[in-house]
Amino acid sequence: MPPLSFPTAGSLDGIRVIDLTRVISGPFCTQMLGDHGADVIKVEPPGRGDVVRAQGNIVEGLSWYFAQFNRNKRSLTLDLRSESGKAVLWRLLEDADVLVENFRPGVLARMGLDDTTLRERFPRLVVGRINGFGSEGPYRDRPAYDFIAQAMSGFMSVNGTSDGEPMRAAPPLSDMVASQNLAFGLCAALVRRERTGRGEIVETALTNGLIGMMGYLAAEYFATDQMPARTGNDHPMVYPYGLFQASDGDVAIAPSNDAMVARLLGALDRLELLQDERFADNRRRMIHREALRDRLNAVIGTRSVAEWIAHLNEAGVPCGRVHSLRDTFDDPQVQAQQMRLELDQGEHGRVPTTGFPVKMSEAPAAIYRHVPALGEHTREILTQLGIDETELQRLQDEGVV
Repeated sequence: MPPLSFPTAGSLDGIRVIDLTRVISGPFCTQMLGDHGADVIKVEPPGRGDVVRAQGNIVEGLSWYFAQFNRNKRSLTLDLRSESGKAVLWRLLEDADVLVENFRPGVLARMGLDDTTLRERFPRLVVGRINGFGSEGPYRDRPAYDFIAQAMSGFMSVNGTSDGEPMRAAPPLSDMVASQNLAFGLCAALVRRERTGRGEIVETALTNGLIGMMGYLAAEYFATDQMPARTGNDHPMVYPYGLFQASDGDVAIAPSNDAMVARLLGALDRLELLQDERFADNRRRMIHREALRDRLNAVIGTRSVAEWIAHLNEAGVPCGRVHSLRDTFDDPQVQAQQMRLELDQGEHGRVPTTGFPVKMSEAPAAIYRHVPALGEHTREILTQLGIDETELQRLQDEGVV
């Protein structure tokens, strides 16, 4: 793997983020901010911390699940249920640029940090929040997890095969998408603050993020008032487009328009299929999809996946192998893009994690900090706040930190 080159300062250098989030929706957002140089202070309950610290595979005492979402952060333990803990949080916010939380609506207000107070007390603060359904509406107080968001957004209804049940996506997509949306919204709010001097309240919701991703499926529903059919690995609007059977496995082929279909059929030496009225245009190819699939598989099945990948790419037809995760991280393109990194976690050894999806030429994302131990930076952060040893000892004695 090529060595990483680290910039001296990321694009968000000088931005301080107070991170009250836990699990995935929120921690993934704040990790992205940290990857680009923000100083992220992860506030965790004393003694137990983020629940994900105890989940997934624990290797040498470290949850690799936790490591996946919490690099480039400092950890501060703080009991936000205590008055002293709340007071420390207020002191943290005096010099903060961003506050991120993923509580249910109203929890932050019960800490004394309602929207009005936040705007008046910290006028330059950008507040980011993630919840299940949004802070307005009849479902605002419902608990939500990724599976519920995938179900209630309509996302599951369009995934799976026509004769099967609705299907969730394996990754926690709603958490990840909401986090990415929030990271974008926070950066937009910080740019606006440069012009106006005022902060902003930015909110994303798990269900809203997936609804926003429905794209052309939503457009077709709006246009026809018809429910999109579940089409498995076939494209719901274009054919041929999906998985086809080579002699030793599946190959993904994605010709997205008539010109590309002609290119595919030419590469297969089957241009005469376009003279068959069943396959002459996309509308008719969709109707007679199974008949065309049989004819294409009869040709594709005569050669291996590797042969077709080479041949079709040479012909300019988008195609690819169906990779396992091992295949993915062994792939030379993925390695060239440094999408697998290793964190030096000291006594925990080197911990693999996914790389940076956003590439920047002048100030690329980097590993600035390892995944923090619970409360690792508590003394450092409180000292920076001006808390002396006497007060620090009192906070420790009271179990606040």
